Amino acid sequence: MKFIPPATNNPIDRQRHVGRPYDRIDGPLKVTGTATYAYEHHKEVPNAAHGYMIGSAIPKGRIVRIDAEAARRAPGVLAIVTADSAGKLGKGEKNVATLLGGPKIEHYHQAVALVVAETFEQARAASYLVKIEYAEEKGKFDLAANKDAAKKPDAEGDEPDTRVGQFERNFELAPVKLDASYTTPDQSHAMMEPHASTAEWKGDQLTVWTSSQMIDWWRTDLAKTLDIPKEKVRVVSPFIGGGFGGKLFLRADAVLAALGARAAKRPVKVALHRHQVFNNTTHRPATIQRIRIGAGRDGRINAIGHETWNGNLPEGKPEVATQQTRLLYAGAHRMTATRVAELDLPEGNSMRAPGEAPGMMALEIAMDEMAEKLGIDPVQFRILNDTKVDPEKPIRKFSERRFVECLRTGAERFGWKERNPKPGQRREDRWLIGHGMAAAFRNSPVNPSAARVRLGRDGAVTVETDMTDIGTGSYTIIAQTAAEMLGVPLDRVQVKLGDSDFPVSAGSGGQFGANSSTAGVYAACVKLREQIAARLGVNEREAEFIDGNVRAGGKSQPLAQAASGGELVAEDKIEFGDLEKKHQLSTFGAHFVEVAVDPITGETRVRRMLAVCAAGRILNPKQARSQVIGAMTMGVGAALMEHLAVDTKRGFFANHDLATYEVPVHADIPHQDVIFLDEADEYSSPMKAKGIAELGLCGVAAAVANAIYNATGVRVRDYPVTLDKLLDKLPLTV
Repeated sequence: MKFIPPATNNPIDRQRHVGRPYDRIDGPLKVTGTATYAYEHHKEVPNAAHGYMIGSAIPKGRIVRIDAEAARRAPGVLAIVTADSAGKLGKGEKNVATLLGGPKIEHYHQAVALVVAETFEQARAASYLVKIEYAEEKGKFDLAANKDAAKKPDAEGDEPDTRVGQFERNFELAPVKLDASYTTPDQSHAMMEPHASTAEWKGDQLTVWTSSQMIDWWRTDLAKTLDIPKEKVRVVSPFIGGGFGGKLFLRADAVLAALGARAAKRPVKVALHRHQVFNNTTHRPATIQRIRIGAGRDGRINAIGHETWNGNLPEGKPEVATQQTRLLYAGAHRMTATRVAELDLPEGNSMRAPGEAPGMMALEIAMDEMAEKLGIDPVQFRILNDTKVDPEKPIRKFSERRFVECLRTGAERFGWKERNPKPGQRREDRWLIGHGMAAAFRNSPVNPSAARVRLGRDGAVTVETDMTDIGTGSYTIIAQTAAEMLGVPLDRVQVKLGDSDFPVSAGSGGQFGANSSTAGVYAACVKLREQIAARLGVNEREAEFIDGNVRAGGKSQPLAQAASGGELVAEDKIEFGDLEKKHQLSTFGAHFVEVAVDPITGETRVRRMLAVCAAGRILNPKQARSQVIGAMTMGVGAALMEHLAVDTKRGFFANHDLATYEVPVHADIPHQDVIFLDEADEYSSPMKAKGIAELGLCGVAAAVANAIYNATGVRVRDYPVTLDKLLDKLPLTV
């Protein structure tokens, strides 16, 4: 069905199930250890062998020779796969680097071989016997050193550069100006479940059980890589132990498992160990950002410019850290620019809220710095520069924009008026206390999404869609949608996800998953309602589906009666047409943070956090809150500790494990409050929902950095805000 906003006569609006804080349907499976992850499909594949990936020991160059004879003779070894033995391979549309390298090497730990053996230990031991001779070439690994050689990327979707009015002239003429540069580091997804796949061939049919956020993307690119018809490939991913964007695109584990299974003539499991996850798969690339803001003495922005640089492999995507600057604040004269330097580091690609997350880390410090120059409260400065239309395309309005309400609600709830605007003034015992805030912003696009819904003779409902659940609660909100539309209790709905045999969904990512996939289920349920009404001889538009019955014309009939002659099946797809050309779909919020900083050691402790979110209809408040507090936690990591240390001589990430790549733990995180504004976006979908999982991250790091400045008077523009960046600038008195 094609969605034509605004939605009217909408069964979802009854909200008997949608909008309720149901527990996660998959929760019991996960806490009991019975949820089956990619490496654990023992029942389906009881006789699987084990593959161990060998990654390149150099970051750039060529393989001269591989000597695998000793490894082939090792105990338990069944096969060894290299680029030479694998035969001609294609390349998926969404892959930047080749997933099985050789002879050309494009980055450190690029897969160059797979050893398959009876046990994991045998495969690993044999891998050490494989001798590889390389011819190393000089590479480029330092973004700052290669910044001046960066180029404008090819446009994919939005243009990398935008311009409205006369930015440079009006910036120079502005009475109050800010011109500052900020840096954000390379970051790792660091999800709990590593990349893993199990592959099995039955004749020319390939099945891969894997950990994928986007089933159809993987199926398509796996078929292209192996040069086989897409219909010969099945991808299954019912449970995923975290992704954050790192599992959006086909990775080496799936390709190697398929090649290993073909070579060994039996199913093969491949899991990347943690070091390989850091350097073989994707990461968030570092950025250098320059922000210029010019305003009148009344605080109104007249000129705003944002330039960003990042590095990537040839053909790699840019980190468009200017996206939020194009939409968040008013200003008649505007400019954004994106440049990418060619680096020989592992691939930079999508990580939770790509673009906006690092972009807000810079923009929201700049907004605080500008507010201080103007002598205006940071909250009020943002309110003063709100806009109701897309500043670059004023003809396009926001579908919903309750940004100011988020700011005011957050300031009231947090007690912002008690903040001392002068830095370094508040103490508790030896601690310096500071308060900071930042806007939250993330676009919330919609994508076509399909589903199949079945009504059984017993009145039970089954939903099938290749949508994935990466810990976000897809199983539950899809069940809520079907229960709402068909008037059955939640426990009468079975949801089947993550299988390419099911209709193609939007998938999980980019804050489009929940809204789009539930809208696809909605569409399929509308078609099933029509079938049910026809079978029962009632008018679907007048029918009310409630408590397992269909009521119309003063009569009530059991829902199950419609399927008494056999199961009813309906399949449909939601499509949004030109919606995004007419309306800008975005989510808004505000983050408020209190920190304490030790003036002797520079230790920072986050003491209070509040997020206020306007993100359309909240489909499940309990799950949504969980997503936001997880994102807030991730933001604390970005502010204070997370960074991949680049060895600029050897071309790899030196801290490639969870012992040295630091992420927040329970002791780092205080109580977190989350407020959702009551909002139903008529234009976003029939569900009137939007995304929430990435909004909760955007702006958090800047709020923490702004709070540290308020506590200490030390302004740090280079993330993360670690002790060494504070120590020599802190007040000497205690």
